Amino acid sequence: MWLKTDKHKDMALQCGIVGLPNVGKSTLFNCLSSARAQAANFPFCTIEPNVGVITVPDERLITLAKIDNPKKVIPTTIEIVDIAGLVKGASKGEGLGNKFLGNIRNTDAIIHVLRCFDNDNVTHVDGSVNPVRDKDIIDTELQMKDLETVESRIGKVDKQAKAGDKTAKRLYDILVQYKEVLEQGKSARTVVLENKEDRKLADELTLLTDKPVLYVCNVDEASAATGNKYTEAVKAAIADEQAEMLIVAAAIEADIAELETDEERQMFLEEAGLTESGVGRLIKAAYKLLDLQTYFTTGPDETRAWTFTRGTKAPQAAGIIHSDFERGFIRAEVIKYDDYVALGSEKACREVGKIAIEGKEYIVQDGDIMHFLFNV
Repeated sequence: MWLKTDKHKDMALQCGIVGLPNVGKSTLFNCLSSARAQAANFPFCTIEPNVGVITVPDERLITLAKIDNPKKVIPTTIEIVDIAGLVKGASKGEGLGNKFLGNIRNTDAIIHVLRCFDNDNVTHVDGSVNPVRDKDIIDTELQMKDLETVESRIGKVDKQAKAGDKTAKRLYDILVQYKEVLEQGKSARTVVLENKEDRKLADELTLLTDKPVLYVCNVDEASAATGNKYTEAVKAAIADEQAEMLIVAAAIEADIAELETDEERQMFLEEAGLTESGVGRLIKAAYKLLDLQTYFTTGPDETRAWTFTRGTKAPQAAGIIHSDFERGFIRAEVIKYDDYVALGSEKACREVGKIAIEGKEYIVQDGDIMHFLFNV
């Protein structure tokens, strides 16, 4: 019943890992990805952005595969980009500034790694460990670049707004709001916009500090479970931001990545006083950051997870599999995950009326098992 296709337009979420040189970005990237960035004790060891693909862990996918025993099991994925280390003056082209800023503009969210550990053997680019200062350095560079973008656009939009263009007038007002907060040393994401139309206009500006951000505090092994004075300082510094924070020990994650079996990894975590790997927690946090959810298709041929944005309606969710599914959408047959697991098959769900027939206005829910009927 569950149609599969080799031609699909899967949702490629891309997160950029940023931070000052030598904070543990490349080590974390290595743990997250099957790719391997060069990790060395000197600035700019990551020159070109390394792109890796993370498999998103989801116990529900495993459970469905056990029920249907398909030929293939395909999890959803996230792209991670390891971007070159940033230094003061990047917005003016210092170091690899322009390249860094161009690479980060192409990402959907920012994973900002902060060094929260002492180690005399790992050089800090500014000579001492101070994650709040490090955060401010990068924030300032991104804000300065955004201010440059905003001021440039204001000059162009102003004339159109004065000529009576209503959209230009709306954009002009948004740009002025951004200019005011950026000049105060705040990020664009602190501006609260009134409606979806304004949000759409703002998104087209692709401002660097308007992107969702996840702060990852890279700590030593002893601080992995509880944090330390540095993580407490970061927590206080981001209290007013719309941001998430995670405590991860990249060195522990590197050790876990070398282990071959789930049993070994679980034993290692327990010995470190942890219940879940930092990688797993980071992926879940990235999902939360971008308001993402998962639906499934399953059957004898394939059990597969698909990523969608919360609030997506059925035709658009179908379009994630294939554009024809959206274009010729007729209806969706939906089984709730808990019903599928409890009853053990699509046939059993159908027999007891647990398959809902939904139309174009149905908002897909996290965990839905979907079958789309279409005609092109």
